[in-house]
Amino acid sequence: MARPRKETVGQRIARFRRDRGFTLSQLAAETGLSKSYLSELEKSNDPPPATGHGPSADAIYRIAKGLGVAMSDLLGRPIITAPQTRRPESLLKFADKAGLPEADVEMLANIQFRGEPPKTEERWAFIYRAIRASAEIDG
Repeated sequence: MARPRKETVGQRIARFRRDRGFTLSQLAAETGLSKSYLSELEKSNDPPPATGHGPSADAIYRIAKGLGVAMSDLLGRPIITAPQTRRPESLLKFADKAGLPEADVEMLANIQFRGEPPKTEERWAFIYRAIRASAEIDG
């Protein structure tokens, strides 16, 4: 039995373009890429070969920006984020007192509320308890 083919980058571009009600001409105007280039991308039914002859990173960026989606959406891949390296002193104190595993400290280090991390050990404790409680609800 044949396995269903995954959607190609071109197919994703076409889908997002149609979802937004854009014509190829409108997308070309938004991205600064030619209508013929975008048409070629959309018509490509094969993933780019390992030799790297697919669309450039700049083209993917411009298309994603024009469509209002993440580059990862066009590529069909999850977003990769850099781990948080800065750990507030209040988090480190809470983590030490609570004996948190490194994975939990890393997870907490990425939490922000209104653009800032929690400021007190008590706030970290509250957030940690809430996360643990929600994990228990999920089973």
